[in-house]
Amino acid sequence: MNMKKNIYLPAILIAFVFAACSETLDDINSNPNATANPNPAYLLTGVEKQGADLYWGSSADYGGALLFVQHWAAIQYGDVDRYNFTNTTGIVTTPWNTGYTTLITDLNTILEHADASVNTKGAALTLRAWVFELLTELYGEIPYTDVGKSIVPVYNTQQEVYAALQTDLSQALTSLNTTNGAIDGDLVYGGDVDKWRKFAASLKLRLALRTADRDDAGAKQIIAALNVSELISNNSEIFQFVYTARPQNNPQEEHFLTRNDYRLSKTIVDKLKALADPRLPVYAALPEDPTVTTYEGGANGLSNSDASSQGFDKLSRPGAYFLNATAPAVIYTYAEVLFNLAEAAQRGYISGSAETYYRQAITASLNQFGITNTTDIADYLAQSSVTYDAANWKQSIGEQKWIAFFGQGLDAFAEWRRLDYPVLTAGNASLLNGKIPLRVFYPGTEQSLNGTNRAAAVARQGEDLLTTKLWFDVH
Repeated sequence: MNMKKNIYLPAILIAFVFAACSETLDDINSNPNATANPNPAYLLTGVEKQGADLYWGSSADYGGALLFVQHWAAIQYGDVDRYNFTNTTGIVTTPWNTGYTTLITDLNTILEHADASVNTKGAALTLRAWVFELLTELYGEIPYTDVGKSIVPVYNTQQEVYAALQTDLSQALTSLNTTNGAIDGDLVYGGDVDKWRKFAASLKLRLALRTADRDDAGAKQIIAALNVSELISNNSEIFQFVYTARPQNNPQEEHFLTRNDYRLSKTIVDKLKALADPRLPVYAALPEDPTVTTYEGGANGLSNSDASSQGFDKLSRPGAYFLNATAPAVIYTYAEVLFNLAEAAQRGYISGSAETYYRQAITASLNQFGITNTTDIADYLAQSSVTYDAANWKQSIGEQKWIAFFGQGLDAFAEWRRLDYPVLTAGNASLLNGKIPLRVFYPGTEQSLNGTNRAAAVARQGEDLLTTKLWFDVH
């Protein structure tokens, strides 16, 4: 798809544009501070960094999705943790604005750039599919086909978006070939084309399963065509952005340098305790109060007074692994690939043992976080509460995937909605009558700047509410 740079204009400019001659539109809709001919390598580097910041940062991750899936809890300023937010709150506005005006705009520039190599464009197309995936799984129907073609783009249904992303990823796989030049500016894989191919194919696997409850035959066809050996195949191939020293440090580490308003959620801490999960001391730090000698989580969805009264020093902050300046923003893991293969085998899409893939997935996650002792791993897998249950495979995979996704709030949120496990309970001061959000609002600017198309999307999808189910979330 040939897409031009898109900038949502303020209402006053829109009025001026409609009154002006059409030949002046390009001048009005351009950024005078932008580089006329930007370097594709710089753009790709920037997208990797800013995409990681979005996925791992305050508004979308620990100030939003990590609270919804109860990996983290707010002990101050708990409005989002109580689902008391509006269409101007960061979890609503930041993914949309960063996704469209920064990430997709820059990726489209790479795709249209005469000097970008074929492989650089293949990487850009792969990243663009990932960004659109994040957007549709937060909001539902989103602009896709019209992005860059209109200042008031039509929204596509989620079904249309998923289908288009599969096409884009197939095109990316066609482009990504060791004969098609270097991938310039790549800080994730260092320009390794084969690893980019594995990331693109692994995204196809993920997206096919996202739609499997809606289109079983279509998902099966996509997954059956994938070669398992061409997916992310070990922990060294994880798609992650590795940060460096300040000011290019991990955003979670940066947050805790000056703020003290989050702790681990009691939900995940208690689950890890019940399983004697060896990842607990990696995920969590012991409370700062020396009299508290066990890991303790904070309850989600409390009033501000009740949340803070739990005791700042009596609850666990994230572990040192996550609060290190160079901690990576992990985006797609080997463990996720194996969990996805377990589900694909269980659904009959591929040959192989679902249980074997499931056990391998848990092992890969444990290895990812430094747990390599074979006896410890065997003991963990032998527990009845961990053993694979083919009769209730969504619970087995859903609960263990939720644990493995710790810190990856947006994908944990998507999989919790799709698999319906683990069973989560809203906090006692939450505002959705005991329900947990199933999406976020469209930003308020869409209502004022693109109201007709937003209204059409809402009419198809359902009210613009936190509790409206998205197309992929069937059960």
